[in-house]
Amino acid sequence: MRLFGNAHFKFIEVRHIAYVGSGIALLLAIAFGIFWHFDKGDWVNYGVDFTGGSIVQVHFSQPMTAAQIRGVVEGVVPGTEISQFGGAGDFVIRAPEFTAGKAQAVDLIKQALAQKFGAGSFTSGRTEAVSAKVGGELQSKALLAILASFAATLVYLAFRFEWRYGVAATLATAHDLIFVLGFIAAFRIDVSLTTVAAVLTIVGYSLNDTVIIFDRIRENVRKAGRREGFIEILDRSINETLPRTILTVTTTLLTLYSLFFLGGEILRSFAEILIVGIMVGTYSSIFVASPLLYEINKRWPVVKKPGQRTRAGSSLPASV
Repeated sequence: MRLFGNAHFKFIEVRHIAYVGSGIALLLAIAFGIFWHFDKGDWVNYGVDFTGGSIVQVHFSQPMTAAQIRGVVEGVVPGTEISQFGGAGDFVIRAPEFTAGKAQAVDLIKQALAQKFGAGSFTSGRTEAVSAKVGGELQSKALLAILASFAATLVYLAFRFEWRYGVAATLATAHDLIFVLGFIAAFRIDVSLTTVAAVLTIVGYSLNDTVIIFDRIRENVRKAGRREGFIEILDRSINETLPRTILTVTTTLLTLYSLFFLGGEILRSFAEILIVGIMVGTYSSIFVASPLLYEINKRWPVVKKPGQRTRAGSSLPASV
């Protein structure tokens, strides 16, 4: 017995509710980005991978406060940010500089802590150091990677199906990307190369789910021809792929929640972004991509010339 094996939900009929919900969510995402841009100077919280600087993660054997650590490291590396995570002795120290004088900022921080609290009072874990020049290059390359993924998506779907499918899938993926970036901006999640990897993973997952539904739509269009309305074909296609969609998203989320709770501080933000992105991507493949395909076909219907042959499934029925 398959879950939702005999589903007959009318997804396209509620598309206007989905439009309103998505519109509100996207406006909030953009609003958060604008607010943080004017309040903090950047619409997202760029990590040292993009801004340059140094990060060192330390664990003290005794309870410690951020104020105590700041009083030590501020004298050797001014402008250092200190945040606590996990237990009372776990801290992340973030310095805005890659070097301080002729020495690396991370080494100066460790030396200052050892002189004040003793060399055996703490252990250092994750350490990162990136120059400002490299950070700027990584920022531009990350943007190019995301834009290239969109271009490749449009080209692939245009050859795989036709341009209507490609535009609908690209707009749905852009919907997911804006929502996820708004989530990252709203909660000031540290943006690193791992964050970019999570965003690109979300783009691929959302696209894959959309392609599976679109492939079923194309198959059903070919079988039904003009005997069935386009709305009915869309609803039937989504319902037929719904068991696979639910199974895939459930198993994926179980894995991501395991990473979130058991993967440690380094993987927590990565898993958090993916959890939000997977849920949004699943929603958009059902309530955004297919309704957009309907709207596009309604606005620019396929007009077949006499004697013209088209690829199987590319001639969509009239939208009503």
